[in-house]
Amino acid sequence: MAQTACICDIRPENVPCRAQFWLIMHPEEIYKPTNTGRLLADCLPDTRVFYWYRTQPDQALLDLLADPSYQPFIIFPDDMEDYAHRVVQFEPVMTPQPEKIPVFIILDGTWRQARRMFRKSAYLAELPVLPLKTDRLTRYALRKPASDQHLCTVEVGIELLKQAGEATAAEAVESYFDSFNRRYAKSRGLREEVIERINRV
Repeated sequence: MAQTACICDIRPENVPCRAQFWLIMHPEEIYKPTNTGRLLADCLPDTRVFYWYRTQPDQALLDLLADPSYQPFIIFPDDMEDYAHRVVQFEPVMTPQPEKIPVFIILDGTWRQARRMFRKSAYLAELPVLPLKTDRLTRYALRKPASDQHLCTVEVGIELLKQAGEATAAEAVESYFDSFNRRYAKSRGLREEVIERINRV
């Protein structure tokens, strides 16, 4: 970000949160300044980021998936029959094994990239699939989504935090995202009506 739009001074570091996020990032997202997954990592110290390569899974991620102290869920739509048996509802997610740390795995990329990552990653094939159910419409101004229902990565994270009962963390990340959204939009000279739409929400 341009120095005049920097948000480092309002970064809410080390926000307390029991639930964790593990981001599996498509290589094309790594150097995009508009990537919002990094906002979760800025706020939540236990967030982990792994880069996705089809033939070379990250060994650190494989080790974490095998760790019995975590209960990972991959966040993905429940729109295909071939993995319907893996789909879980959110309400009972936190209760069956409360001693385990809940982990939300988000595939960080475009929808096309995320679907490829989901299909081509054998190490994710047995994980429970948790679809995000929300009425939220995207407020992200820096990329044009195919639909207002398509949330950016940090918005998905915010909604998951709310549903997991992590209200303090959700509020902190939401505020940080709003600042990022507004300042970056202004620094790129986006139309005033776009910025006003962000401010009104």
